Amino acid sequence: MSLVATQITKKFRDVTAVDDLSFIVQKGSLFGFLGPNGAGKTTTMRVVLNIIRPDEGQVTWDGTPLNRLGRGFFGYLPEERGLYPKMRVAEHLEFLGRINGLDKRKAQSETERWIERFDLGELRRKRIEELSKGNQQKVQTIGTMLHDPELLILDEPFSGLDPVNTSLLKEVLLEAHQRGKTIIFSSHRMDQVEEICEDIVLIDHGRLILHGNLKQIKRSMGRQILRISLEGDQGFWAKIPGLELLSSRADYQEFRLGGRVDSSHVLKEAMRAGQVIRFELVEPSLDQIFVEKVGGQR
Repeated sequence: MSLVATQITKKFRDVTAVDDLSFIVQKGSLFGFLGPNGAGKTTTMRVVLNIIRPDEGQVTWDGTPLNRLGRGFFGYLPEERGLYPKMRVAEHLEFLGRINGLDKRKAQSETERWIERFDLGELRRKRIEELSKGNQQKVQTIGTMLHDPELLILDEPFSGLDPVNTSLLKEVLLEAHQRGKTIIFSSHRMDQVEEICEDIVLIDHGRLILHGNLKQIKRSMGRQILRISLEGDQGFWAKIPGLELLSSRADYQEFRLGGRVDSSHVLKEAMRAGQVIRFELVEPSLDQIFVEKVGGQR
């Protein structure tokens, strides 16, 4: 069982937001939906959920259009908040639970459970408009998950959250994943995607750039990134043709190896320059893959 998007195209007048896009999300996967600003991510998510209809193509779940799967099958967290500002936290969450198919008692019990989980107990009677941006995001996230949907689609779920609440949300998503829920989320934070996602799709200008298992994608790129921590002449690398400095951090420098650069030669030169504390060949990060693939299309 899986979600299958087949040759989706969506235009807004003369702008093609999604261009013949196809991808598959396996049931139970944690799936990262990536792309630069204006790539068509939000439009694609809305097409998947039948909020807007594509001009061409279709989206199915195990062969069935999503709009036939009934109330409460999915939970959607939009990037823009969709809360009623005058409603109070607990009553708002109970309302969201009811419209997604929960009976009154279940909506109340789930509201209380999630309020405690997200540490909103002291705010349960506050109006939404009285909450901070981060707490509004927490309420909206609870409303997305309260009815225990099979499919979660989250557009920038970590936006506005501090590190503590970001960690809590990751924990909640991983628990849902372990219970077999299918989770699709977009994020501009590649490190967050890399930390928890198994599969990804990367789009730009509405077109597919990358699609597949994240580990396999990284492995296919090869170990072309070199990290060196050196006590000595930090500029030794400038004498080595083909060695490109990517970044300098307090704890190490990161380089890209050109096609003809021998890592053993780099190690010898580094040892001549000082004491080598760290010398490591690694696969590129998702952030580096993103920059390379998107930059190459522009």
